[in-house]
Amino acid sequence: MFSFFKKKPAPDSSAPAPAPAETPAEPPAPARSVFSPSSWFGTKPAEAPPAEALPPATPEAPEPLPPAPIPIPEASTPAPPAAPVEAPPPERSGWLSKLKTGLRKTGNSITAAFVNAQIDDALYEELEEALLMADTGVKATEYLLDDLRRRVRSAMATDASQVKLLLAEAIADLLRPLEKDLVIGEHTPTVVMVAGVNGAGKTTSIGKLTKHLSNEGASVLLAAADTFRAAAREQLLVWADRNTVEIVSQEGGDPAAVSFDAVNAGKARGKDVVLVDTAGRLPTQLHLMDELKKIKRVVARADATAPHEVLLVIDGNTGQNALAQVRAFDEALGLTGLVITKLDGTAKGGVLCAIARERPVPVYFIGVGEKLEDLETFKAREFAQALMG
Repeated sequence: MFSFFKKKPAPDSSAPAPAPAETPAEPPAPARSVFSPSSWFGTKPAEAPPAEALPPATPEAPEPLPPAPIPIPEASTPAPPAAPVEAPPPERSGWLSKLKTGLRKTGNSITAAFVNAQIDDALYEELEEALLMADTGVKATEYLLDDLRRRVRSAMATDASQVKLLLAEAIADLLRPLEKDLVIGEHTPTVVMVAGVNGAGKTTSIGKLTKHLSNEGASVLLAAADTFRAAAREQLLVWADRNTVEIVSQEGGDPAAVSFDAVNAGKARGKDVVLVDTAGRLPTQLHLMDELKKIKRVVARADATAPHEVLLVIDGNTGQNALAQVRAFDEALGLTGLVITKLDGTAKGGVLCAIARERPVPVYFIGVGEKLEDLETFKAREFAQALMG
């Protein structure tokens, strides 16, 4: 549509062409009457020479032509299905390639349904099975298939490749409410409490998050409040050394006391962020969940507005169990964001769709590897593109 209107200046620039007839004063008048109505169309200037066509009855003839723009928007309506394949920003193209590789197991089971497929009930049945196998969940699967049918009718799709693009759009729209940036700077320091079950990659994610924040110019202080696990403190000390940041820790100390000291130290030292590593636990261990609530209460004594963020780290391989974790930790702590790890190699990446549909807690970061740079901000469109190949 915009290319049509961009053509308007071109005929105007040619309009001065008749002007060179400077000597006769009479020709310019008819030239204006001919070119002004036809300036929307590049084909009309040829009618300029016949100056006898002075009766403005002929210039009125182009008026039926303005409806001509109508076919142009209609031709562009099928364009939306191609939107998901637009090129990513150069700075994230490498990450998108890595994400595609990481989500390959999840995506392959879904995209296989489109191979040599017709747009019929059999295709939707295959997609339903594939989405459920990817741990998308019943509610999210039903929602996506209903949305996909609507999009297929609206776009008048005629082959499976178009339906594949429309499904990518539907997934991106479903996941978009999860897309949110972690805001640092509204409070000094911003206190971030990090929870998660053992083995989810919580402490490793804190190390990667520290790297991410440091790259953005934020000063970080770590709090080793995971005193229940013997190696947790040593592991966090290694990450602090790698990222050259300070750490507050006490061997065998009380987790709430360590957190309290860290928040006060962060305030005294003017740190931008205090990251509190809490002990890993299952949501079914009620006494340990109560310990998390205690940490949150004690942190608030050091800073009445803290914690400003409560993050839950989830192992992407846990599938539907991840949704149960989100529910339990959210009810206990009031989660503000999620970090989804280990998406590389899992066939259960569809759980993000289940979270979006049933417990839409924002996803700040997703991880697809062990390296420091393998944790990146979550973007719904990128994830959908990578998932659908």
